[in-house]
Amino acid sequence: MRGQNYSLWSLLKHGFKNHQTWEPAWERVALKPSYDVVIVGGGGHGLATAYYLAKNHPQVGRIAVLEKGYLGGGNTARNTTIVRSNYLWDESAAIYEHSLKLWEGLTEDLNFNVMFSQRGVFNLGHTLQDMRDIERRVNANALQGIDAHVLNAREVKEKIPQLDCSRSRRYPVLGASWQPRAGIAHHDAVARGFARAASRLGVDLIEGCEVTGMDISGGKIRGLQTNLGMVKTDRVGCVAAGHSSVLAKMAGLRMPLESHPLQAFVSESMQRVIDTVIMSNAVHGYLSQSDKGELVIGAGIDSYLGYGQRGSPHVIEHTAAAIIELFPQFSRVRMNRQWGGIVDVTPDACPIISKTAVQGLFFNCGWGTGGFKATPGSGHVFADMLAQGEPNALARSFTVDRFHTGHLIDEHGAAGVAH
Repeated sequence: MRGQNYSLWSLLKHGFKNHQTWEPAWERVALKPSYDVVIVGGGGHGLATAYYLAKNHPQVGRIAVLEKGYLGGGNTARNTTIVRSNYLWDESAAIYEHSLKLWEGLTEDLNFNVMFSQRGVFNLGHTLQDMRDIERRVNANALQGIDAHVLNAREVKEKIPQLDCSRSRRYPVLGASWQPRAGIAHHDAVARGFARAASRLGVDLIEGCEVTGMDISGGKIRGLQTNLGMVKTDRVGCVAAGHSSVLAKMAGLRMPLESHPLQAFVSESMQRVIDTVIMSNAVHGYLSQSDKGELVIGAGIDSYLGYGQRGSPHVIEHTAAAIIELFPQFSRVRMNRQWGGIVDVTPDACPIISKTAVQGLFFNCGWGTGGFKATPGSGHVFADMLAQGEPNALARSFTVDRFHTGHLIDEHGAAGVAH
């Protein structure tokens, strides 16, 4: 109790001093004329890449992260924070499980509380075909060493008492898959934790720095043009989520990507009633409850292409109706705020982690709606690629060449409600 009083007094004392004596989370530095490695995109994946690159490959030299806005202000700040690894195919399940294992030790590794809560994720089944798909995926997860269980309707009701499991519903709940180790984390804490850790390892984090062009000659990357000036470098990693195709075009490349708005919203705060994550393909919605008591609700990507970051009433109405189908008692809960992010989607709903035809230019993109859950794993394997020039075992299947060879990894079903 004395420690808690001291913490409260410390907060008040520093608050009255406008936090002038608080050490900045990361060092603000000016853009230098050259770097050994430049990472374009200061979201969760870009910051994680910078951290693991500096930590595991110090021999690469000077590293910079260029972010056109503020760190963690893109999709990292515009998602529903779900973390899971119960994907169907071995290649994608392996990289998401690698990421989940990193999540489990991330707070300690970064010495920053990312508020990772392993509260479990349920994927509901409403038809016989849903249940066949669930059993197939759970069996695949068992072979992959990933925790997963098939539950019947009675077992689902026992674990989620608030869920309407009556057979009279339009979409009756027949069962679910359940991954106990899955859960949620705090998006802002993740970005700040990786940013602080990377900065302390000597990475330059440059905000307000937009890449406007690429200097390429002789088939090699020579540097980047930015609104803050020219930067010389012979190794660039692009991790810009929904804007990856824009960067690829600067290099004369065309990526198999589509950028779609993805909307979500939260309710007013209330007493805790949901202590897990519930997803449903059939009604097309999913929800969890934040530490502040808000219901965090999302659905699928918008059908049209675009870069809008605003919500739209018809999507919110459809998603709210889906959640009320599962939880009729939420019908009178008021919405607090809504937002949109920009996701880049590949034809097989799996990411691209790949070198390109331009020597020294690498891309990490196409995560669709699975980006947040992959944050540490994505950064870890992409750091290896930037350091070694080649993909490691986990990333080898996600090269852009698969769209020419036909070796696709179709995860549309296991990717959740979004595709």
